Amino acid sequence: METAQFIGTLDTEGQLLATAAEEAGTDAKVPTCPGWQVRDLVRHTGMVHRWATAFVAERHTSYHPGEGLPDLDGTELLTWFREGHRRLVDTLAGAPADVDCWSFLPAPSPLAFWARRQAHETTVHRYDAESALGGTPSAITVDVAVDFAVDGIDELLFGFHARKKSAVRTEVPRVLRVRAEDIDAVWTVRLSTGTPVSERGEVADADCELAGPAGELYLSLWNRRPFPGVTGDPSLATLWREKSAVT
Repeated sequence: METAQFIGTLDTEGQLLATAAEEAGTDAKVPTCPGWQVRDLVRHTGMVHRWATAFVAERHTSYHPGEGLPDLDGTELLTWFREGHRRLVDTLAGAPADVDCWSFLPAPSPLAFWARRQAHETTVHRYDAESALGGTPSAITVDVAVDFAVDGIDELLFGFHARKKSAVRTEVPRVLRVRAEDIDAVWTVRLSTGTPVSERGEVADADCELAGPAGELYLSLWNRRPFPGVTGDPSLATLWREKSAVT
């Protein structure tokens, strides 16, 4: 996907998140984020948006902490969120392609990284906001484009879980396969006592396979929905649930 597509997705998803949060109300519980209410979700996502904006707008070339969570609620909180989201979208859209700033996952450029990361961040949290409208997470209609979902799985496996801090590890080497059934996309994840190693394709026999539509797999791997299909050793699916959280 191109940077402009990620920015467009970020724009749409942020607006959808705000609409769902407003409809649910800031007191509503967020089933996909146990212990959170909508106000926590909106404060967190809005803080991340401002944090990301600062790197691109102010050209920080090393890590800088975020501003912290605002002491706002209700209409004021939603206005604050919408303003920060709009500034992030406008900053990314107006930044030069070669902007030099800090980033933390492999990408063609810092701008490409931030557009991609914030599009996925906001999409997952849009789903969280919609879960606060009622019903169980598995009953919510998945509205994630297939190509975007595939990219998000790539980012999760080749980015976040290629880092030393990934806790998805096994004492005995095991192989986890992820298969998107609505597009020709398969990932093989080798698990051991070291960092997970992911490859595209069926490059080894799998001990466990997670399969389903790309959009559902994407949200499942982010621990937002049950896995649509599990075959083989279910303990690896449980391991992912218990150890894959990204902080």
